[in-house]
Amino acid sequence: MTGSSNPRPDVRPPPTRVVLELEYVLPVRWSDDAELDELTRYLSWLGRRIDVTVIDGSPPDIFARHAAHWRPHVRHLPPDPDLRYANGKVNGVTTGLRLARHERVIVADDDVRYDDTALREMCRLLGGSDLVRPQNFFHPLPWHARWDSGRTLLNRAIGADYPGTLGIRRSTFAQMGGYDGDVLFENLELIRTVRCHGGTEVSAPGLYVRRLPPDAGRFWSQRVRQAYDDLAQPARMALFLAALPALTAALVRRRRTPLVVAATAVVALAERGRRRAGGAAFYPFTTTLLAPVWVLERAVCAWLALGLRCGRGGVRYAGRRLRVAAHSQRALNRRRRPAGVP
Repeated sequence: MTGSSNPRPDVRPPPTRVVLELEYVLPVRWSDDAELDELTRYLSWLGRRIDVTVIDGSPPDIFARHAAHWRPHVRHLPPDPDLRYANGKVNGVTTGLRLARHERVIVADDDVRYDDTALREMCRLLGGSDLVRPQNFFHPLPWHARWDSGRTLLNRAIGADYPGTLGIRRSTFAQMGGYDGDVLFENLELIRTVRCHGGTEVSAPGLYVRRLPPDAGRFWSQRVRQAYDDLAQPARMALFLAALPALTAALVRRRRTPLVVAATAVVALAERGRRRAGGAAFYPFTTTLLAPVWVLERAVCAWLALGLRCGRGGVRYAGRRLRVAAHSQRALNRRRRPAGVP
């Protein structure tokens, strides 16, 4: 809008260079450059506020094109050659944190879009904690983003969501020696590793960070892979595995009442998550209404994910097959315990 007091980041006049003592680490590995111009505008805006390091694992021709677009605004480097994790994102995250110029670091996926308010709040929260979990929201909201937002609302209602961005202190990451990159759900692996080393974790459901939705094709391609993540949370996985047989039995017996009660309970729980910490301003009511659809999707995909685990040895991700979604907190604690300590 002309004359707006809050213009979009890509048209905002540049402020003084680097206004926060904060590093932004962006791991990327692209096979095409369909979103290059949009991300370049974001990096140009971001690089005038904080120090940014892009760790780029793209093929050489794409890497060179990225360098031409991004190096005027940010630091652009390949992953360290000694890193060979199956989950390539962890190679980028680890390299970026090794090279970070500040103690307080944001790690973000390439579809995450911070604004000034979120940057300042993240910087503040990292002053007193080792890891910060902000809250993503989709904008714009095509139908599949509304559908997938049901997952976010339910996570908010019962605890905390798993965003595509985290804040972490560089010294904490160095002290714990990084984290295992041979897992699918690498964000959960990082969170649990910080906990294992006694780090202070802050969940910030009121710190909203925009996320661009995927296109519909990518949305469909992510369904089973995201369900595979639940293997790292056995109680949650068991709940979804039980949901489909229960639904099928109710349909066969033509018992509508249990279905209505279950759907109503899911909607009520999602609405609780939507209203938490001012979330109604970021999630329209339609996202609450679609939460039962997301639960049905996850109930189906949970069985497909289990089939991949048992029959194929894992799920394919970026050309590799990953068996472990994430290590349990108990396993990580046991791995860190010194020899001879019970």
